[in-house]
Amino acid sequence: MTFAREKDGERRSKSDQQAEAETINTSYPKRKKRVDSPELGSALKSVYQRTVDEDIPPDLLDLLGKLG
Repeated sequence: MTFAREKDGERRSKSDQQAEAETINTSYPKRKKRVDSPELGSALKSVYQRTVDEDIPPDLLDLLGKLG
């Protein structure tokens, strides 16, 4: 395996690779913290509850019965 920055057959050490990865990762701007929205949480809970309460279609129950 060779590297683009390799000189005279020298290979980069793990610490060189880690340092480069840290430099790459820290060059991106930090994300701003999100403000929690109670309306969004309430809407998600409502959608989840409606999904849980939904009846299972008869066709799907039939297929599940054939598997068991």
